[in-house]
Amino acid sequence: MELAELIGLRPVPCGGLLMALTRRCPLSCAHCSTDSSMAASEEPDAGQLLRFVGSFGPDDRPDVVMLTGGEPLLLPELVVRLAEGAREAGSRTALLSGMFFARDGRVPDRIMRAITTLDHFSASLDVHHEREVPRADVLRVLRSVLDAGTPVSVHLTGTGPDDPYLAEAVADIRRVFDGRVPLLVNEVRPLGRAAGLVRATPPGPGGSRTAPCALAAWPVVAYDGTVAACCNQWTVDRRPVPPHLRLGHIAEDDWPAVRARSLDSPVLRMLRTVGPQRLHARYTASPAPAGYCRSCHALADRPDVLAGAARDAGGRVGEVLDRLSARQQLAAGPTALVRRLGCARYAHLVESPPPQERSGR
Repeated sequence: MELAELIGLRPVPCGGLLMALTRRCPLSCAHCSTDSSMAASEEPDAGQLLRFVGSFGPDDRPDVVMLTGGEPLLLPELVVRLAEGAREAGSRTALLSGMFFARDGRVPDRIMRAITTLDHFSASLDVHHEREVPRADVLRVLRSVLDAGTPVSVHLTGTGPDDPYLAEAVADIRRVFDGRVPLLVNEVRPLGRAAGLVRATPPGPGGSRTAPCALAAWPVVAYDGTVAACCNQWTVDRRPVPPHLRLGHIAEDDWPAVRARSLDSPVLRMLRTVGPQRLHARYTASPAPAGYCRSCHALADRPDVLAGAARDAGGRVGEVLDRLSARQQLAAGPTALVRRLGCARYAHLVESPPPQERSGR
């Protein structure tokens, strides 16, 4: 599975599942949006995670399971079991790692086994990571993973489109891999330990225009086993989760139940189709709170908006609108999605160029 296909599925309702295996991480990056550390003890029960993945069926499963953290490769045996369980039902598995293990120059066997069980492996890289794990070591490991037959990508983060670090790192990675390794380039957000590093700006599109929310497409298993409808870290960490964004808990619910709640929810259908600020503008005279995500959370206290969404999207029409919105975003392609949600200047790098276009050939 290549990065472009993985990102391309992002707007598809229940096309994927995000699973945070642990908040623990041996790195201490200053920009960490999850505020992860080895002192953090939050992680879902492994048995419950395995049972949840075991509830996938050939005709009722996510296309891809994305394993995240913290650092998911602190639990390599669990990664293998989850990947193998997902594959039995026809799902593919991807993982994002901070590459803590790359510093020693040799990948431990149990970690390499976990990586090669995956269908895609992504390395997180930025100026803060490089202070703890040298870029050359990360790229050396990615080369060995590529040679083992697992597709790889780099998730690169900087302060914005004019960040000289991004320009230099992109050029280096493209040179080392001759354009074979795609990149997802994002900007640091004011979350977790990064709250004091960058200026807090309202996340997502502003105003009341139609702006579909792709972040509400894939269910997310949070550190306490709660399943949320949104992957924004603010939502993942908030307790209680706003009712319209809570899909259940892996101790009590299986994948078919979570999927049904996501697909059948009128408000989630409308969020994926027009976005939260358009909902406020359509169904209430009260102004929406500033910020795309804040206006979504505020829906919990706007019964008039929830009632309007239920009225207009509770039946077959809402189901069709949800599906059409996903198809439109799929047709636009992964580059268009990253241009909207990531760092627009580098959005095209999510798709690897054909071999004949590499190195100017």
